[in-house]
Amino acid sequence: MLKLTNLRVALSDGRELKEITARRLNITPGDIKTVAVTRKAVDARRKDKIGFVYTVAVETIDDEGLLQRSAANKDLSRLEEDVPPGQFSYGKEPLPGRVVVVGAGPAGLAAAILLAEHGYKPLLLERGRSLEERVPAVADFWRTGRFQAENNVQFGEGGAGTFSDGKLTTRGNDPVGKTILQWFVAAGAPAEILYEHKPHVGTDKLRAMVKGLSARIKASGGELRFGARMTDLVRGKQQLEKITVNSDEEIMCGALVLAVGHSARDTYRMLWERGLSMEGKPFSIGVRIEHAQEVIDKAQYGSAAGHVKLGPADYALVYHDRASGRSAYSFCMCPGGLVIAAASGEGQVVTNGMSLYNRASGKANSALAVNVGPADFGSHPLDGIKFQEHWEQLAFAKAGGDYWAPAQNAGSFLSGGAPVLGSLGATYAPGVRTVALREVLPAFVTDTLAKALPDFGRKIKGFDQEDALLTGVETRTSAPLRLLRLGDTREAEGFPGIYPSGEGSGYAGGIMSAAIDGYHAALALMRKYRQPL
Repeated sequence: MLKLTNLRVALSDGRELKEITARRLNITPGDIKTVAVTRKAVDARRKDKIGFVYTVAVETIDDEGLLQRSAANKDLSRLEEDVPPGQFSYGKEPLPGRVVVVGAGPAGLAAAILLAEHGYKPLLLERGRSLEERVPAVADFWRTGRFQAENNVQFGEGGAGTFSDGKLTTRGNDPVGKTILQWFVAAGAPAEILYEHKPHVGTDKLRAMVKGLSARIKASGGELRFGARMTDLVRGKQQLEKITVNSDEEIMCGALVLAVGHSARDTYRMLWERGLSMEGKPFSIGVRIEHAQEVIDKAQYGSAAGHVKLGPADYALVYHDRASGRSAYSFCMCPGGLVIAAASGEGQVVTNGMSLYNRASGKANSALAVNVGPADFGSHPLDGIKFQEHWEQLAFAKAGGDYWAPAQNAGSFLSGGAPVLGSLGATYAPGVRTVALREVLPAFVTDTLAKALPDFGRKIKGFDQEDALLTGVETRTSAPLRLLRLGDTREAEGFPGIYPSGEGSGYAGGIMSAAIDGYHAALALMRKYRQPL
């Protein structure tokens, strides 16, 4: 089997992949036994020559002979077999209690799958509800503003990512990532996530995938419980001894994977009181910006905008303000998506972005976020939470106190005049009200955004147009703190038996990186403890 890279295909090329591959290799289609895509990316560097770049695995009738004849072709090589993500080894220490995973987001689900399939019979606790209860509750919140503290966009089966674009990109190159993607496909995700350069699932298909992952845990001997919030933990002489669920049920716990997500603020406070080591960490806050999707498509794809093979365009932008040292950047860009209400507590307005698989809303949105750090919010590990809460509560109050969001168009924001909404229309539900965003965000954030928008407009034509809609506030870009853990064992510093993992513990930044981190937390646990009888 061979690997062919940099296989460029024009947007207008209607030939079969086998024919295109054969032409590139100077052989006939009949010489090819099989060809399969292993990587696919859009090449839009030249607007007049937009196309795709493939990497393919190809088997011919004479692989070795073709390699010898094509020695000068640097894009053709022997396909190396996938290296397993690591050998599994089991520790010798007996488990003094049950293995528990807290949090059914990507990190918790991945940890629970691996532990279940290796005989550790994990108990997965999730404070929120199952998808069957969660989806209608969230839909009702968006329609009416009726908020449920334990059944919302942040808490429940699948975690916060369940209501997102379902992007599966990660900056790392951990071989575990391929295993995770294979799990996702087996659970119901589209097969193209295995090779797309920017894979995404979409919130609709993601929900089916999450149910598949939960079923896999149960089929392998694990247990899931919803409406089960960890409210306390007790340390024994040597390590963790037990946890309390819903303030009245004690569970003897020998090892605990903490995958609580970035919005479990009451859990953070409890962990601090129980002596877990943590530190404040930088994060970012800002707004959501919306455009008509065709504005982004035309800027990115030129005359090819709207082509059926391309789909809606995305973007990634960053601006550095030398004077202040601040940066503004786009985050969680959702082509063809919606801006959504994502509060996890009473009296808060929090925005996020979401797309269905087909990305067909006609609107593009992204967070525009500005970096903040301990110098902005304080040195105590919990000060970042207070900082987030302050701006979320202020946005709630300024917009009417009913979970509507403050918004204004880019033109009025940049001019500093009276705020107006403009004609674009908001996708955020329950709705938006006209509020000057400078009233609901720190001045250093809005000042940086005011400088960044014109810069982004030079990079993407129309980005800073007057009717682009800004909706606030975006505060949950990442966890505001980090639970400290030991590098060699991944256990919490000074608290053996606890394995902080995922985005909420400060070690990930999205669905894939969180799942990978949860997988490694389970591996670390397995290396210490032997399997229960």
